[in-house]
Amino acid sequence: MPRLKIATPVGEAVVDLDPAAGARTVLVIGHGAGGSVEAPDILAVRKACLAAGISVARVTQPYRVAGKKGVPPIGTLDQAWRAVIASLGRRKALAGLDFVYAGRSSGARVACRCAADELTRPRPIGVVTLAFPLHPPGRPDKSRLPELAAPAVPVLVVQGGNDPYGMPEPAPGRRVEQMPGDHGLKRDTARIGQLVADWVQTLR
Repeated sequence: MPRLKIATPVGEAVVDLDPAAGARTVLVIGHGAGGSVEAPDILAVRKACLAAGISVARVTQPYRVAGKKGVPPIGTLDQAWRAVIASLGRRKALAGLDFVYAGRSSGARVACRCAADELTRPRPIGVVTLAFPLHPPGRPDKSRLPELAAPAVPVLVVQGGNDPYGMPEPAPGRRVEQMPGDHGLKRDTARIGQLVADWVQTLR
């Protein structure tokens, strides 16, 4: 498993890249605000995708690489993501592969924003969100639905039924899978991984 250090305009990101033999798609997934790419649901997605022949790149944002807990502004997060995607797109091992952007919680917001941003290339064929934070707990008036609705490609939402950050509604081009549990998505992670792998395979 190559561990890549990628320079971005806002610091060094780290990517754990797992190539799958014969892959036609790579899923690039980011972590939550205070979490890591070792979150149970992210690891379950990695395992299921690799078993399905889908390469996986887990992205650690520069602020986490630097040991910081405070989340930087969204523009900073997106700059790092764009740089990582561009760097991965130039790698010979990933040449010609379709990209799927993915993330959990804060990382899901980054994936959606960058999927809607033409500056982020290679462009994705789909977006996977784990525990998308639709609104701050108890503040449905502060909806982030415009971010979730922005990508012009299919979106899969995997959400805990008791998530205090809200439950998005299905919509054209947006599939919502409700799972047992809360924002952590720590229950039935094998099913979460299989859902994601199966859905990604429908994109081709």
